[in-house]
Amino acid sequence: MLTQDDIDREIAEWPEPPEPSGHPRRDYAPYRSSVLRHPKQALVAVKDPDAAELRGPVFGVTDVTALDADLTRQHAGEPLGERITVEGRITDRRGRPIRGQLVEIWQANASGRYPHQIDDHPAPHDPNFSGVGRCLTGEDGSYRFTTIKPGAYPWRNHHNAWRPAHIHFSVFGSAFTQRLVTQMYFPGDPLFPYDPVLRSVTDAAARERLIAAYDHTLSQPEWSLGYRWDIVLDGPAATWTES
Repeated sequence: MLTQDDIDREIAEWPEPPEPSGHPRRDYAPYRSSVLRHPKQALVAVKDPDAAELRGPVFGVTDVTALDADLTRQHAGEPLGERITVEGRITDRRGRPIRGQLVEIWQANASGRYPHQIDDHPAPHDPNFSGVGRCLTGEDGSYRFTTIKPGAYPWRNHHNAWRPAHIHFSVFGSAFTQRLVTQMYFPGDPLFPYDPVLRSVTDAAARERLIAAYDHTLSQPEWSLGYRWDIVLDGPAATWTES
């Protein structure tokens, strides 16, 4: 059985990714599944860009309801776990709000399990929590979700590998080709040093921008704890893609 010293030694031997280039390196060796599935061929030039770019997203504004943004009220019963509110703004590099954009989230339940048939983590399913939500940004670029704080889960990337608690975010621009997919983490997680997904983000400041801040003004008495996480779509302070 490996000791903590053995584990720390393995982590210390993980290579540092190269200098920042706009997004994490896709073939970062310690993130093993990324090495197996990242694109290896040159990009294919599209002959008809206008035909390839689907304007959208393809849904009507009335298709997105308040219930979609509250993952705790999507079923007949109450989900288990710590109820949280996650709120923030989506802006461009100059701080201008990105209005009317579709924001989607997906996450594990409080036990660290996804409601997916291939998730065989021996943790409880929660029949009252599907772990998916969506909303549209407001005139000030704001979004807001009520959900359950996700649990950590094992993922077999390396010995005793556990993902820190996180929520996946997808943000659409004015077209599907502008989609940003990333992850939001929670402050003070002890698993950060052991997670090659987060460590593949080379720039320390960019890595910190993936971690939400606890905001007591967003906490609601006897209801939920509040976290603030802003997303910047471009520029030096952009939120990095991370999937």
